[in-house]
Amino acid sequence: MHSEHLQATPAALAHALADELRQAIAARGQAVLAVSGGKSPIALFEQLRVLPLDWHHVHLLLVDERCVPHDHADSNTALVRQHLLQDAAAAATLLCFFDALPAQLNPATLGTLVQQANQRLAALPWPIDVAVLGMGEDGHTASLFPGAPGLETALRSNGPLAWVTPATAPHARLSLTLPALLSCRSLVLSIAGDAKRAVYRQALKNPDPALPVSLVLHQHLTPVSVWIA
Repeated sequence: MHSEHLQATPAALAHALADELRQAIAARGQAVLAVSGGKSPIALFEQLRVLPLDWHHVHLLLVDERCVPHDHADSNTALVRQHLLQDAAAAATLLCFFDALPAQLNPATLGTLVQQANQRLAALPWPIDVAVLGMGEDGHTASLFPGAPGLETALRSNGPLAWVTPATAPHARLSLTLPALLSCRSLVLSIAGDAKRAVYRQALKNPDPALPVSLVLHQHLTPVSVWIA
């Protein structure tokens, strides 16, 4: 259940997202937007943040966050504050998963962190209207990394968040679970480059936990629009 937009630009995607948010605000008085971190969405954020809409009715959250302090160079929260919560979008409300981290990160403390973050997210006006996903060359999306400790729980957990500790990327993560992603009104998958296009084409063949993005593509709960640069 997906559609493709070829030769996509950050500006075109920004306008499409703004339209979805406007529709949500018109329908229910507010909108919830989930965004991914990393370097890939920066151009999108800088296009989106200047577009006119009732940003003070928009709730923002992350699709996933690395378990690092908010002033860390790898913090997605810091990235969103720097590149999205500016200009017109400064009026939006960002819900952070945590304020501080435990001294040690292990399954027990990560479990507590998830529990506390899920309590925070309960205050959101669910459902998420649109979540913007990226994809890695290993087929991960959000922080659903193939084979990672925590992945099995993140694929089936009832709570909106779960922890994942990828072996192939730094930092433990808190991530929206697969059920939480599939409860969004719509999903956007943004990919660029030949290598990622090849992984995407492979993921289209069949659902396979070894390529977690395929589980987003092969489902009939939520429409997915794929923006291919």
